[in-house]
Amino acid sequence: MSCPLSLFTGPWADLPLAELAGMAGGWGYRGLELASWGDHLEVQRALGENGSLETKLDLLRNSGLEVTAVSCHRVSAAICESNHSGMRHLVPEHVWGDGDGEGIRQRAAAEVIATARLAARMGCSLLTGFTGSPIWGRLTGYPWPKPDEVGAALTDFARRFHPILNEMRDLGIRYALEVHPGQMAFDLGSAESVLEALDGAHELGFTLDPGHLVWQGIDPVEFIRRFPDRILHVHLKDVVVRQDGRHGVLGGYYPRQDARRGWEFRGPGRGHLDWEEFFRALAAIGYQGSLSVEVADSWLDRAAVAEESVDFVARFRHGPLA
Repeated sequence: MSCPLSLFTGPWADLPLAELAGMAGGWGYRGLELASWGDHLEVQRALGENGSLETKLDLLRNSGLEVTAVSCHRVSAAICESNHSGMRHLVPEHVWGDGDGEGIRQRAAAEVIATARLAARMGCSLLTGFTGSPIWGRLTGYPWPKPDEVGAALTDFARRFHPILNEMRDLGIRYALEVHPGQMAFDLGSAESVLEALDGAHELGFTLDPGHLVWQGIDPVEFIRRFPDRILHVHLKDVVVRQDGRHGVLGGYYPRQDARRGWEFRGPGRGHLDWEEFFRALAAIGYQGSLSVEVADSWLDRAAVAEESVDFVARFRHGPLA
């Protein structure tokens, strides 16, 4: 079983891709989950400027790297979102436009389709991303959404994503929706609802990040067992959860590194995840996708986390995932 180790470039978008690729290759990564922001992958430029994409691919090859997935997390989060007020810095200017909500949603969907076309030109068959959600704020507060409101949100989600998935089907690409709080799929039940709303569309699967499940109190192993054929991509990120009677799972208003938070992300092996059971579960379903390290530890040096993650993951990849 071959599971290439990749580095998700999203947390490194402040660095030029040329610099990051050299670092990642030197650390021992075989691939990159390429973020479509920063200069890592400028979608419209790569589609419209002769030689732009080829130059980027040559750069990666020279560092011994392949593109294992293309990430459209930022722009895809706008597709079903009802309140875009916090997204101005996340989406491209041509997607933001005049700031009208419905216009942003439609342009975001078009940008995701454009990103899929670009991924196909790169020989990459996987797009990773979000959905956004018009009801997430209601799920964690008051007033609680009524069943018909949840149904309407799922129907709207399906209406917006069916054309995207149809395009991906024609391109031979699948969409790995990251199961994540704030999105239409955030736990086992909501993941089931999303698949049902899309009539089980083959093109949709999931990006599994165990860190986002554990702080909700969900066992990632149970998610793996429930969706063995839908896990298309894996993010590797650890988390520390402080359930001591004083900290809540929502995190409060506190920024990262604040001791009053109920949870904090860590590099793989530095938190509360049971990684052996996690990798054993992946091996049991015959998972053969990439393992993508997402560096999100706000205290340690990110380069140190990225480098040590290669050795940490190797002990499992050389066992059941070798």
